[in-house]
Amino acid sequence: MIEKRFNELYNRAYERTYNVFSEFLNMEEQSILAGTCLPCTVYGGYDNAERVIAGFGEDINIKDFPIKYLVISPVMQKFADTLTHRDFLGGLMNLGIKREMLGDIIVYNNQAYLVCLEQIADYIKDNLRRIKHTTVSVSQAAALPEDIIKAPQPSVLVVSSLRLDVLVSAVYKLSRGDASKLFAAGKIFVNSRLTENTSYQVKENDIISVRGYGRFSFSQALRKTKKDRLAVEVIKY
Repeated sequence: MIEKRFNELYNRAYERTYNVFSEFLNMEEQSILAGTCLPCTVYGGYDNAERVIAGFGEDINIKDFPIKYLVISPVMQKFADTLTHRDFLGGLMNLGIKREMLGDIIVYNNQAYLVCLEQIADYIKDNLRRIKHTTVSVSQAAALPEDIIKAPQPSVLVVSSLRLDVLVSAVYKLSRGDASKLFAAGKIFVNSRLTENTSYQVKENDIISVRGYGRFSFSQALRKTKKDRLAVEVIKY
């Protein structure tokens, strides 16, 4: 059904010669989209967003995407609960909003910066009043503040090979057994495509997403160590 929806959007865009956009896609849906090989542009409101919208049509610019940025803040920060990503998401879902209407939620200094579809922004501003036991206000922003977007962090690891399960284990400090469970649970994506192939040989610039842990890209193999292992550079997001 999801693949059929993508084809419908693509056909509508090119038959009627105007841009058409999906709702926000999770990693599984992005994997299905990648498998269709349909030409499109994806964007989630900022570089390296986890949840993205697919845009179909010619000459799409990121300014064309139907996205708004909202800031959700406690009215009295001094007396506010400590609020987490789950708390903010729960408060939004309690308004009856579907998850696909919402992009990433970035929590910073007990505030949430929300990327959402423009059609739902005013509803959120008018109706979201409480998160847990904390009274909140919602305002609109022109963009996300640069200082809340974490800069990618390069690091050097020593691994036995470029197998995907080896790298996932090393980056997130997991045992090979725990890493294998993530593959079996369908939580590993390479370049937005779901993969259960633990022995996949990672290539330069591959982006690996691990649901529940984060994302990293494989930059390069640097050298062999004296013990015939590989020193590699990865960039964590």
